[in-house]
Amino acid sequence: MTRAGPIPILRVADVLLTTIHVDLQDTIAAAFQEDVLLEIEATGAKGIVIDISGLEEVDTHVARILAETGSMARLTGARAVLVGMRPEVAATLVRMGYAMGAIETSLDVEEGFRLLGAWPKG
Repeated sequence: MTRAGPIPILRVADVLLTTIHVDLQDTIAAAFQEDVLLEIEATGAKGIVIDISGLEEVDTHVARILAETGSMARLTGARAVLVGMRPEVAATLVRMGYAMGAIETSLDVEEGFRLLGAWPKG
């Protein structure tokens, strides 16, 4: 399997982990979504944790891409959890009336893994 985009996707047990630090322009976003689906298929992952703590801002375009990725993951039988969203970003998305759809949210990577049942309780 060859990845199409620059965003790494790591496998941790039966969950995938990716950290987005680049602007999700159309070509990068499409490659990211394709890579996520290919990795879910290849690994049989039950979920994916998408860390956006490295993004300075999340506009409606990026939010739409992330929500679509969550919907795509769900259609393949995996859950998607978005972590690392800054409070001001969450407030902006709510004020704009934007719902994240099929993607769940959690405070940080550890909590995201716990939500997917892939991290020991502690």
